[in-house]
Amino acid sequence: MLSSYEYAFIRITPRVERGEFVNAGVILFCRTERFLAAHIRLDEARLAALAPTLDQAMVRRHLALIPRICAGEGPIGRLGQAEAFHWLVHPHSTVIQTSVVHAGLCHDPAAALAQLAAKLHES
Repeated sequence: MLSSYEYAFIRITPRVERGEFVNAGVILFCRTERFLAAHIRLDEARLAALAPTLDQAMVRRHLALIPRICAGEGPIGRLGQAEAFHWLVHPHSTVIQTSVVHAGLCHDPAAALAQLAAKLHES
C-alpha cells in the first residue's frame, strides 16, 4: 500500500539576505507509517567556498540536533512527530533553513528518504 509523505531539504544559508545556500540534508515525515527521520550530509568544502568565515563546527553541532529531534529527543522531539516536523520545517531567518515542503507517495518511507538523500547529493 502506498503512503503519502512530506519532505523538505535542509539548507545552510550563511547570509540570509543573499539567498545563497548549500544543501545539507533532507527531513521526511510519513504520518501513516509513524516515520520521521532526517539524513544529514554537509559538503564542508562547498560551504567553505561560499562562506569562508562561517563557523562550520557550530553548523555541524546544530545539524546534528535535527535527527535527534526526529528521534523524539528534547522538548521539540517530545511534542510528537507531526509537531516536530512542522517545527523543523517552519520558516526561520537563521543560517539553517529548510526548503518549502514537498509531498510524495511511497511503499517504504526509509527507502524514500534514502532516495531523496542520494538525489540531493548528486553532482
